[in-house]
Amino acid sequence: MQPFFGKKNYWGFAIAVALLIIGFLLLGQKPADNKLALNVAPFVLLFAFLVVIPWSILKSGSKEGSSQKDQTNEGV
Repeated sequence: MQPFFGKKNYWGFAIAVALLIIGFLLLGQKPADNKLALNVAPFVLLFAFLVVIPWSILKSGSKEGSSQKDQTNEGV
């Protein structure tokens, strides 16, 4: 039985957590009208929540492993 999540999934989660920490730190910068807090942080957070986290959940590592296994068996 193969695990549900592979290494790529866990790396995706780690990247997402890092982006979320960076985004919230940027969002908390003083003063409140700071360019980083108003312009960059929301995009970093949206990217983490809407792209990286879903990718890390939906990306399946088992398909890649089975396709590589099938390709090596075809040559033999």
